[in-house]
Amino acid sequence: MVGGPSSEYEISLLSGKTVHKYLDNKKFNVIPVLIDRKGRWPIAPEDLPSIADVVFISMHGEYGEDGTLQTTLRDLDVPYTWSDPMASALAMNKPLAHRVFQSHGIKVPETRVVERHNSRGLGVNVLELPVVVRPVNKGSLSGVSLVRRESDLRTALDKAFAFGRSVMIKNFIPGLEFSCGVIDDGMGNTFPLPIVENIARAGVHLEHDRHLTGVPREAKLTRLSPEEIGRAQAIAVRAHQAVGASGASRTRMVFGEDGELYVLEINTIPEVTETSFLPRAAQAHGISPPELFERIIEAAFVRHQLSRRLK
Repeated sequence: MVGGPSSEYEISLLSGKTVHKYLDNKKFNVIPVLIDRKGRWPIAPEDLPSIADVVFISMHGEYGEDGTLQTTLRDLDVPYTWSDPMASALAMNKPLAHRVFQSHGIKVPETRVVERHNSRGLGVNVLELPVVVRPVNKGSLSGVSLVRRESDLRTALDKAFAFGRSVMIKNFIPGLEFSCGVIDDGMGNTFPLPIVENIARAGVHLEHDRHLTGVPREAKLTRLSPEEIGRAQAIAVRAHQAVGASGASRTRMVFGEDGELYVLEINTIPEVTETSFLPRAAQAHGISPPELFERIIEAAFVRHQLSRRLK
């Protein structure tokens, strides 16, 4: 299932194309379902159980990643990949996810949430510069700004408010940014993938500019020490479990210059294009794209059966 009313519509199509390419056609009969930008389905949702044994969700951002689609599929009693509605909604709400991480002893950047109606006259004295300004409920980095001067704060807020009424301002953490994926079997048994470092060739921190045109990005196996890698992988597993993620997830982190490790966010439906983080990290672990996607599908069936037993 691809597309949807999200700013990440195009990357959703690319993720879906990759899944379609690598799923073994001797095991799976793939039926693409394209939801358009207005959220319209090409079939009646109630017909889905009669044509699909499982739905592989290749939709990022609003609607596909925030629990909306997951709730529909749950109510239709159709198995679906990745996390359930509650975990999806929690991970998408960045400030709420930060509070959950903190309750599990995971460090996050200092953050303040600002509502549109009380943002006028706001100064950056709320946090020490530089700060990152971003919408609260966005899967991508659309509407994100790195603010180094107080005079730029209003522009950054207006940019973020274009995507919603709530905005988060958080301390910018200088340091080494990287990602760690976690895979589980649908029963809560997890293991972390190799760490992958995030690099912006233009020298701009990816918390700010991962999706901006003209700022290339690449990922490579990180240069962290074995002890640091183990520490980061353990945190990624804790973050995955803290939000109740399933199938797989991607946690973005920073090793700060103060020596502390901070979690920036967790994605419950990571991009899975051929150059995306999760497939590359899985391959570094010896898991091919076909095997990765099959594992995610198997986890969906397991979680679905478990949820049925609990009803």
